[in-house]
Amino acid sequence: MQGVHISNHPLVKHKLTILRDKSTNSTQFRQLVRELAILLCYEATQDMALEPKSVETPMGQAEGAELKERIGLVPILRAGLGMVNGVWEMMPSSEVWHIGLYRDEETLRPVEYYNKLPVDPTVQVCLILDPMLATGGSAVATVDILKEWGARRIKFVGLIAAPEGVRALHDAHPDVPIHIATIDERLNDIGFIVPGLGDAGDRQFGTG
Repeated sequence: MQGVHISNHPLVKHKLTILRDKSTNSTQFRQLVRELAILLCYEATQDMALEPKSVETPMGQAEGAELKERIGLVPILRAGLGMVNGVWEMMPSSEVWHIGLYRDEETLRPVEYYNKLPVDPTVQVCLILDPMLATGGSAVATVDILKEWGARRIKFVGLIAAPEGVRALHDAHPDVPIHIATIDERLNDIGFIVPGLGDAGDRQFGTG
């Protein structure tokens, strides 16, 4: 499917396997989410615009480049929080804006409960961060919010997706690239990814 980018990096595959393991504790889980976020963000930002910049090295002048666009990180609370620090290490000047959505367990549809976006856009590129793209409802709702806000370029960065979630996000917003580590088999009857890794928020924060 056009616009869906699945990582083939050996480190991503290795770390994702450990992340899935039910014996991986919360401390290890958080570290792996951070590391995977770094690797996936590296792949998701390969087309960032640059502008020339000259710097003085100890041996003379060098021609280089710097990012032309300001980047905003938009973690979907709460599971998306675990991906922020990894991406922030790579791009410390990025702004972070939080959007809180929870899934109604009966309808499986997202309900917005928190939105900390400023009045007007302050960045040119938004990276939505969420470990799981399950039904796709939260991702679609977040893109809706960002587009209404005035965001010009939006990308989704996650770890594991279900085919149903990829299809829902792509159908609703075909202009939003999806960068993930893998696509799993399916959703079960309660909207969890199979085989997945369980509840990403509970496993990060030790609340499961």
